[in-house]
Amino acid sequence: MSQFTVPCVVYRGGTSRGIFFHKKDLPEDVESRNLVFLNGIDAYNPSQVNGLGSGTSHTSKVVVISPSSLEGVDVDYSFYQIGIGKEFVDDNGTCGNLMAAVGPFVVDEGLVQVDSAQDYAEVKVFNTNIGKKIRIQVPVVDGKAKVHGDYYMSGVVKPGARIIVDLLHPGGGKTGKTLPLDLRSSIYTDLKEYEASFVDVVNPFIFLSSYEFGLKGSESLSELSTNESLLEELDTIRNKMAVLAGMAESEKEAKIKTPSVPKIGIVAEPQDYITTSGKWIKKEDIDIVARMISMGKFHRTFAGSGLYCLAAAAMLPGTVPNQFLRKNNSLEQTIRIGHPDGVVEIRVSLTEDRNDIASVGLDRTARKIIKGDLYIPERS
Repeated sequence: MSQFTVPCVVYRGGTSRGIFFHKKDLPEDVESRNLVFLNGIDAYNPSQVNGLGSGTSHTSKVVVISPSSLEGVDVDYSFYQIGIGKEFVDDNGTCGNLMAAVGPFVVDEGLVQVDSAQDYAEVKVFNTNIGKKIRIQVPVVDGKAKVHGDYYMSGVVKPGARIIVDLLHPGGGKTGKTLPLDLRSSIYTDLKEYEASFVDVVNPFIFLSSYEFGLKGSESLSELSTNESLLEELDTIRNKMAVLAGMAESEKEAKIKTPSVPKIGIVAEPQDYITTSGKWIKKEDIDIVARMISMGKFHRTFAGSGLYCLAAAAMLPGTVPNQFLRKNNSLEQTIRIGHPDGVVEIRVSLTEDRNDIASVGLDRTARKIIKGDLYIPERS
């Protein structure tokens, strides 16, 4: 079987990893382009051993960069979630972690001018998935993105250079509203009635209380990952609420055509727990605890898009996450989210009427891993 090559760069951004392409280097027709994505990651095998994925939702990702026609914006970019043992390419959501790697890519590829005397380069991008502008402040040295630094983020052992990401007016990217179903909604399955909040900030998320499942806290939440019947129930809730929010016409369509969004988060009140890497987290050091489900599996940390959305949801009075939040009642708050492998701080500000989100921000690290030619098998 013959193969062709496509230039690419592999980046880690936050706790995700993905293949980055220039749009100009990809085939123009969608079917041929998707062939590159599917083979590059290896969507065909659950292990993704025949490509650059590694069998997890946070490493089965692609980003495509293109020139922007918008005033004051350096580049456009599109994100794609790739199947794991399933042949699909989903652009319905975005990735809050790889968002941080877009800035270094733009700097390293020379898509913005960088003064060699600068400590930070400001990169302005437009994410086509959610239709939002993002400001990324990238630390630089000698005109390139800086890698080394003293900023530690949970989910990555070694420190790196701090990348500052901010989104203005981040709500309603997929549904048109931050709260397409009001503050809370009742959802019915064959087992019971649930109370949930559907929040569309960066990516749409459905938030449920841990009490709905007889659980309390992160240590109990950690037991969920082996509960297959619960995962099936959560998928049913996800599909039903996707229909209610207008993201799909049927539960079947939600399951097949939009498997990556909405995602689900389960939240609990602040309390002591031990992370998956053995670190002791004190309840005084967090404002809310959560776990999330992506692509039918529990995430080993918490997706960056989910951190944005959860922090935003927690700030909106009346939502499910808000009932657990350690509050300071101001229009602006840095919310400390405790997830399975540590604590992440998210900046959130409300609009003056407290009914919507004015901005969300997150600090991450990123690293270029490899740059070269990706070999893609020709169609058989």
